[in-house]
Amino acid sequence: MAKKSQFLCKFSELTDPDSRGFTVKLNRKSTDIFIVRKGEEVFAYENVCPHAQAPLEWNPDNYLDEEQESIICAMHGAKFAIEDGSCVSGVCNGIGLNSLDVEITDNEIYLIS
Repeated sequence: MAKKSQFLCKFSELTDPDSRGFTVKLNRKSTDIFIVRKGEEVFAYENVCPHAQAPLEWNPDNYLDEEQESIICAMHGAKFAIEDGSCVSGVCNGIGLNSLDVEITDNEIYLIS
């Protein structure tokens, strides 16, 4: 089965580091996701805290801690590694974020599903 891609945004629209949320179609369902730019790479995750099953951010597009070094759950303060979504501290109890595939082509970021 061929993989489908969904345009998210232009890479140049994101500062370094930066994050942005989107609602996309995954498996025929609307799903909230977010991307994080770190350097020249972009990482994507479903927008769900593995502990509370709630969205991670309080404010739109605000998924990073104050130092902009980790993804943070605004509800519990659990932190996750930007590069792989693994739990690095807090009540996530070792359960990481669900990562998604993205690619950058000609300054455009696409979700691959």
